Amino acid sequence: MVITKTKNYGLMESIFQSYKMKTKINYRSLILLLMAAGIWGFAFVAQDIAADKLPPFTITGTRSLFGFLFLFIISIVKSKIKKQPVFEQDNSKRKKLIIASIICGVCFAFAYNFQQFGIALYPDNTSTSGRAGFLTGLYVLFVPLIGVIFLRTKIKLNVIIGLVFAIIGLYLLCFSNGISNVYLGDLIVLICGVFFALQIIFVDKYIKDVDAIKLAAYELLVTGILSMILAIIFEKIILKDIFNAILPLLYLGLFSCAIADMFQIIGQKLSNNATIDAIAMSFESVFAVIGGAIILHQQPLLNELIGCIFMFLAIILSQIPISLNKKVLSK
Repeated sequence: MVITKTKNYGLMESIFQSYKMKTKINYRSLILLLMAAGIWGFAFVAQDIAADKLPPFTITGTRSLFGFLFLFIISIVKSKIKKQPVFEQDNSKRKKLIIASIICGVCFAFAYNFQQFGIALYPDNTSTSGRAGFLTGLYVLFVPLIGVIFLRTKIKLNVIIGLVFAIIGLYLLCFSNGISNVYLGDLIVLICGVFFALQIIFVDKYIKDVDAIKLAAYELLVTGILSMILAIIFEKIILKDIFNAILPLLYLGLFSCAIADMFQIIGQKLSNNATIDAIAMSFESVFAVIGGAIILHQQPLLNELIGCIFMFLAIILSQIPISLNKKVLSK
């Protein structure tokens, strides 16, 4: 066995070569995940508006139940068209669907409520959508980190580079004007990213064995029930306030929860490349900044914009395989 060819690439060229060699894009999956990212990104604006009218648990519970009802109707229509039972008849499949729905729903309940609490705690003069969008987007870094800690997987060079960029981005976004300008909302929204990462991991684990639309529906049912129980215990539910916030709630429920989550789960089921999936979903952060600027007229500070750029690069770099030296071996 002898080395017949050796190439030493520069960093950017090696990224391109590695990306070109190792990626095979499923365009249907890519389109679905980009559409989901766009809906999620603009959802930060709707959450910001709803937070002025309703407490966090009520928002999460209401939006999740709206989403469940919408997807449950779609599931019924799909079953009628295909002449299949609405509910799983096979005991094994039914058990897997129930387990997957409970686990993913609990992750969503924590993620959405942490996110909503964080947004509600931001000062009025803060570019809420941009900060929350990029901090939430760090779930694509948490996914491999959780794998290292709990699944004993090895952390790759691209993830290490992504983490360095993320630390720089977080400093510019949250700390550059002194510790007094670090908001409690930043930390809470950052925690929500961990639970979104867990939801992605569990979807990957179960999606090959369950119906995508049913999983999207029932995980929202679990999220909605848990959140409404917490709302009843800790908050005062006022129907008039819910009606006054009906437009952002409908967007959050029908689009962000139902349609976007369905796109995510179907996209992951169709996908054959986790790198492309993560990059596509990370564009949620870009849409969050765009939505805040266009709809809420939020003008982020220069250091926040630079921080967002670093964090976006962290998300991208953490998902692109890097090989600095390539050796082709032959007999």
